[in-house]
Amino acid sequence: MFDDKSHSLKMDKAIEVFSKELSSLRTGRANASMLDLIKVDVYGQQMPINQLGSITIPEPRMINIQVWDQNNVALIDSSIKKSELGLNPQIDGQLIRLPVPELNEERRNELKKMIKSMGEKCKISIRNIRRDANEELKRLLKSKEIGEDEEKSYEKNVQNITDKHISIVDEKVSNKEKEIMVI
Repeated sequence: MFDDKSHSLKMDKAIEVFSKELSSLRTGRANASMLDLIKVDVYGQQMPINQLGSITIPEPRMINIQVWDQNNVALIDSSIKKSELGLNPQIDGQLIRLPVPELNEERRNELKKMIKSMGEKCKISIRNIRRDANEELKRLLKSKEIGEDEEKSYEKNVQNITDKHISIVDEKVSNKEKEIMVI
């Protein structure tokens, strides 16, 4: 039997991943989740910064990372510099300060393009899930497990679920763009 719920859950997962990526984008304010996507090569593996030190936001435009192991300070510093966040770490012993600069017009437009492309990638994965669901329906129809009417009905369901998820992505994209344009 065909299970459209599993496909809906896969689409929810795609949106969840997209939301996490969005939260890591830098707006004008300091936000600890900005550092989530940065991985540091330590102890022979890629680790997120929050597993190498405590991250605090002492003021709206500052992120502090209290690194637990002195040996990791330089590694974290270089990983932040290599990231696309455009942040410039200041090192003070085992404390790394990250001043979050104001967003200029050029950077805002770059971020808008990034958000649009991230949204587009998410929509593509949602459409791929729809395609997989439709292929599964055709296979079930071919093997006579469902009738043509059932196939059409399920196909319509899958399309409605897809449309709903794509509109969620569009809404998230436009909300994030508004957030970035706020000065």
